[in-house]
Amino acid sequence: MKKLHLIIPQHTLAENLNCVAKAIASKPTHPILANVRLDCDSKRQNLTLTGYDLNLGIKVIISAQVVTEGSITLPHKLFNDIVSKLPDEDITITMDDDGSNLVALKCGSGKYKMHGLPIEEYPELPTVEPDTLDARQLSPNVFAQGLSHTLFATSSDETKRILTGVHITQDLDAIEFAATDGHRLAVINIGGESNPDDDTEGSEGKKDGFEVTIPSKALAEVKKISESQECAIAFYCDKANAIFETSNLTLYCRLLDGTYPNYRQLIPNRFDRQITLERKLFLSALERIAVLADQKNNIVKLTVDTTGQELSLSVEAPDVAAGRESLPAQVSGEDIEIAFNIKYLLDGLKTIPSNEIQIQMNNATSPAVIVPIGATKMSYLLMPVQIRN
Repeated sequence: MKKLHLIIPQHTLAENLNCVAKAIASKPTHPILANVRLDCDSKRQNLTLTGYDLNLGIKVIISAQVVTEGSITLPHKLFNDIVSKLPDEDITITMDDDGSNLVALKCGSGKYKMHGLPIEEYPELPTVEPDTLDARQLSPNVFAQGLSHTLFATSSDETKRILTGVHITQDLDAIEFAATDGHRLAVINIGGESNPDDDTEGSEGKKDGFEVTIPSKALAEVKKISESQECAIAFYCDKANAIFETSNLTLYCRLLDGTYPNYRQLIPNRFDRQITLERKLFLSALERIAVLADQKNNIVKLTVDTTGQELSLSVEAPDVAAGRESLPAQVSGEDIEIAFNIKYLLDGLKTIPSNEIQIQMNNATSPAVIVPIGATKMSYLLMPVQIRN
């Protein structure tokens, strides 16, 4: 008798094996963490694929013809490599009820066998405690917009773990995303799009919102989901875990421990200088002159000319090359020379949606802030680089 027997199109299985790939441990502390879990349900006629590396979990439910239900875990890389090379036909997956955990795949003229591990060894996915549950229905547009403007500014330094995530705060009708790596800060505030029918009574803190820091690895996957699906994303969290859920996919992750920096106090209350200019002109000029900056130290110097109402960009790579670009601008305040890491400048400008931007600054050693001119409420703060003559 077959313990497991299902039939599923090759392209469907291949696509969803890729979907859970990010939650498969690349350097597993236990062999089963390198496996993907398969659960077949004959009543619902579906297959559930699960990947979980103890920090990030992804579970996706897909339609399949289930003849005999059952469960097993298979080495993800080997399973994925085989399935991706099979022809675009139906794949039959079977496993005999003999305790061997040997799984057979048949597709077209191909027949393959691989050894799995029983699900008893597979770790349980985290749950959110009901008494501290915080639930929101958010449109995918909220996450796509919020993460597009902040995810790039997270730190990759694991010694500063709290900075490797995006800090998300919801208060009444607005949700704020913030990320910093210590050299720059990206913040965007979006008008809330929570479900008006969502019952928020009965849980402490639900009415007033939430405040969490979520790892960038998990949010990169949430961003993909929000960009590919039109349905609302249900978001649940407690003090330890966060869960994102759509109609057929659930993502689980552990929250980052620690207190996120008070980033709002980093943004100055007033500025002595403001430069208003076209974003695309500025971006194009930076991309051209970045070719020279790459030759040296990725530093670009900005010279603000109040009299000429002009902003100039310059790069000097001694014994290699030098370049200068000048742009028309509306300048208020005194002349100034200030330098920045050109890659950080480019990162921020590429995410700003408006045609015009304003660069706000005080002096050559204090933070500068770039804001869009328009409806989007966002700020991109940059620490300058010291200019040495």
